[in-house]
Amino acid sequence: MDATTDKMDLFPQIEPFEHGTLDLDGLHQMYWEQSGNPDGVPVIFLHGGPGAGASPTHRRFFDPGHYRIVIFDQRGAGRSKPYAEVQNNTTAHLVDDIEHLRRHLGIDEWLIFGGSWGVTLALSYGIAHPERCLGFILRGVFLGMNSELDWFLNGIATVFPEARRNFVEFLSEDERGNLVESYYRRLTDDDPNVHRAAAAAWCRYESACSTLLPGPQSSGNGGSGLGLVALARIEAHYFKHEMFLEDRELLNKISILRDHPATIVQGRYDMVCPITTADMLARSWPGVEFIVVPDAGHSALEPGIRSALIKASERFKALTL
Repeated sequence: MDATTDKMDLFPQIEPFEHGTLDLDGLHQMYWEQSGNPDGVPVIFLHGGPGAGASPTHRRFFDPGHYRIVIFDQRGAGRSKPYAEVQNNTTAHLVDDIEHLRRHLGIDEWLIFGGSWGVTLALSYGIAHPERCLGFILRGVFLGMNSELDWFLNGIATVFPEARRNFVEFLSEDERGNLVESYYRRLTDDDPNVHRAAAAAWCRYESACSTLLPGPQSSGNGGSGLGLVALARIEAHYFKHEMFLEDRELLNKISILRDHPATIVQGRYDMVCPITTADMLARSWPGVEFIVVPDAGHSALEPGIRSALIKASERFKALTL
């Protein structure tokens, strides 16, 4: 990768130098891995959803010669077990899990990198443990506010009426009065045919709204729903409980992080997490670097977004040498 070019792309594929499973509470076991430079600056990647899980691509936002890259699957997601489990799965649990992992790996401080729900989790962790954070790189800002949940469930029909119509019409007429409760009931049904179909419908809806221009990752093809159950079920679980946060809680406490360096990368046409929330966060956080990508939506893999994120991780090298 040529760091002097205007557009920057993902670093080459790498494999972890260490991975393992961490017992959390007798029920949940968390998958984690480390890649890059074992003696480098620690950075933790917080995936979205909640429930989306991490992927090998997430290692590639960071220079492996400089960073010690820590990735994990949140409770119920990806390679963590039990798969798609919502019991003992709250924002507070996930914050404690991050701190448990930090101590397990013997890390004193780390850079926090998160997108979408990963922003909510990054700020929740940072507010709880500011002394452990070197700084923040945040993408597609979501703060778990009631207005954001209402936008995703209802307001987004302003731009994607057909996607929301399909989302609603998957349910029977008598289920449509409370979309989250009805989807949650189906997503937690013991019958795989029921919960997989609901997961496919939920994920088709989210995928259809996630990129500025349609592509393979936003085709709306939800498949059988087998690999999507964790994302849909855990998202519905968190939505049902208003993300286990007080409304505007993170904004109200952001002054705790006022002395921490931070970069926000936001797609101008992000329809899943509209830019108004990122703007609100930037105005509440003096000194934050706020980068608006003019030709992008929500996905971290849209060219302008991934370039801006990689540039941010490169700039943070100067602060972590």
